Amino acid sequence: MSKSDEVLSKFQQDAEVEAIDTSRVLKVGIIGTGWIAESHIESYKKMPDVKVVAMADLIPGKAEKFAKRYGVENVNFYPDHKSMLENEELDAVSVCTYNTQHAVCTIDALNAGVHVLLEKPMCVTTEEAVEIIRAEKASGKILSIGFQPRFDENMKMIKKIVDSGVLGDIYYIQTGGGRRRGIPNSTFIEKSTGGIGALGDIGCYSLDMVLNAIGYPKPLTVSGYTSDFFGKSYEYSLPENACRFNVDDFAAAFIRLEGDIILDFRIAWAMHLDTPGDTVILGKKGALRIPSTECWNGSVGGPMTLYYDLAGTQVETTIPILKNKGEGGLFDKKIRSFLDAIKTGGEAPVPSSQILYNQAIIDYINISAQQGKEVEVVIPEI
Repeated sequence: MSKSDEVLSKFQQDAEVEAIDTSRVLKVGIIGTGWIAESHIESYKKMPDVKVVAMADLIPGKAEKFAKRYGVENVNFYPDHKSMLENEELDAVSVCTYNTQHAVCTIDALNAGVHVLLEKPMCVTTEEAVEIIRAEKASGKILSIGFQPRFDENMKMIKKIVDSGVLGDIYYIQTGGGRRRGIPNSTFIEKSTGGIGALGDIGCYSLDMVLNAIGYPKPLTVSGYTSDFFGKSYEYSLPENACRFNVDDFAAAFIRLEGDIILDFRIAWAMHLDTPGDTVILGKKGALRIPSTECWNGSVGGPMTLYYDLAGTQVETTIPILKNKGEGGLFDKKIRSFLDAIKTGGEAPVPSSQILYNQAIIDYINISAQQGKEVEVVIPEI
């Protein structure tokens, strides 16, 4: 076996055994029955230990139509999340509302003694994230944030490579992603509902990919930039969308992290490129290149390349694309991990303590962009 093959052998895919405990059926409610709730209900329907018993939506009749479309019977419907929490004995809820309602719905559910799977982004501001975590700690319940790319085997491999020490101390990361044209519709494009644009929609994923790999160091300062040229343009957006667009469709930032690590970041819903570049993690012993995707989808765009020196020779090792194991997609794995944590009393699969830093970076990119200067990241005590 060559030296390069020896290095590659350290990063082989491990075996996995999955088992579902069906002795206890969990009663689940869904708050918000819009687009993202479709993925939640599809996954819950596959789980033999789950019964969706309640749905809440502010729009009259929307939850009823949603349940009928997905063939979910014996469900109680509510005009808001508070009435659902007051009248149902739930084990867990999925919070699938628009971004600006994430915090209030999650806090109320935790205060009611219910486990919460909160869709990404965690919320809109750092202060909201702190209040969510305070409610989580007081409740003793599990709060997991909806980052399904965490469960992709290639994402796990990135962390495995960093943790192995083959890269040495990390000092610089370039990351981001985006779409040449990919501005969503509906509640995404207004501050009153979305709160943040591309930053929250896909930027949080890109940040999580690298921050999770390096252990989520605390952000110290941010110099950020945002723009909305394409979203407000009648040339590129539908007239009915351009006239109400008031969030970011592009963002970039230079972020200093604890441990003397620099994070160079950019994200886009629309631009004149198919990608702003590959993700690169530079360490003192080696480097890792992670190919971008044409439309950021929570995975990697191709085989990764590990660069390092071996016996005085510059060497590259290709890390092949890994297939995800077991049945179901990444969303199913996200749902399953949340349910298993409830049943076993385990840790949250995607803990809020990590995503707090993710949210703070997003928030302070906006703050820095508004002030036109580098700003210190301030996170209140929890």
